[in-house]
Amino acid sequence: MERREYERLAIAEERGWWFRGLHANLIRAWQERARAGDAVLLDAGCGTGGLLTRLAEAAPIARRYGLEFDVGAAETARAKSGAALMVASVLAPPLAPQCCDAIFSADVLCHRGIEPAAALAALAPCLKPRGLLVLNLPAYRWLFSGHDRAVDNVRRFGAGEVRALLRAAGLIEIRIAYWNSLLFPLMVAQRLLHRGAKSDVELLPPLVERLFGSILRCELSLAACGLRLPFGGSILATAVKP
Repeated sequence: MERREYERLAIAEERGWWFRGLHANLIRAWQERARAGDAVLLDAGCGTGGLLTRLAEAAPIARRYGLEFDVGAAETARAKSGAALMVASVLAPPLAPQCCDAIFSADVLCHRGIEPAAALAALAPCLKPRGLLVLNLPAYRWLFSGHDRAVDNVRRFGAGEVRALLRAAGLIEIRIAYWNSLLFPLMVAQRLLHRGAKSDVELLPPLVERLFGSILRCELSLAACGLRLPFGGSILATAVKP
């Protein structure tokens, strides 16, 4: 991504409604399927460190590592989160085999220069047996818009495509769900009506931030009880290393 997008990300991920929901969703998915404790956690493509910071709150004794290709973003993530950072690509992670209890990757496999199958093939060996991969990806090819171009996305995904990629990487016990469903109609309208190459990564007026945040928290609470809608702006997937 361009430098200005990383700068926008560093601000928005701390207080923005969508990023708070994203991080809560990723952490909940991990906690549902894995033991926390003294776990080794990797955020592959950690950007400016928002998720690593939230993981410090959710799992204070876990050992947290970030992997980020952009040097400036990695420096921001290190300062913000206090995690150990590696400057490298997810296509060639400088990690020993079977060293991670869980690997998170939020909206990385969609980026230019990343081939999803190759990235998963590189990351899967870094998981310990029974280790967990937690992915977030933008949903629906038909929803590709100016926002995607602005943040250097070149693809969006369907649930079946994600499942096939995870199976091809040798992962099992795959769970996939759409989320950001209640606000999805507004998202579709906004993306389809504004076709210019403008990023959505920004803070909204405080009242809107609170409203959207409340709606998303309600949705995630319902999802924790087992209720999910079969559509949404993002795909959350988890899978286990045999």
